[in-house]
Amino acid sequence: MRRDFSDKTLKYEVRSLDDLISKIIPHFEVYPLFSSKNDDFKLFKEICFLMKDEKHRVSSGLKRIVNLACKMNPGGKRRYSREDILRTLR
Repeated sequence: MRRDFSDKTLKYEVRSLDDLISKIIPHFEVYPLFSSKNDDFKLFKEICFLMKDEKHRVSSGLKRIVNLACKMNPGGKRRYSREDILRTLR
């Protein structure tokens, strides 16, 4: 749990890939999210399994992950554009 001062809420945060795959993803498969959040979840799930398969360790896999991640939360703010991130991978 961590406090988020920007919106005065508490956030439940999981950073362990193993926990994401074994606990968080199964939870949201049983209790699906509504609207576009479920679309984002499906992309998130795909990214987690790509990372489990260590695809993030090779350039082509990392590019695929970046492209998937940039499809998530399309209305949100981004610190770096997809193009900026991909440019640093070259």
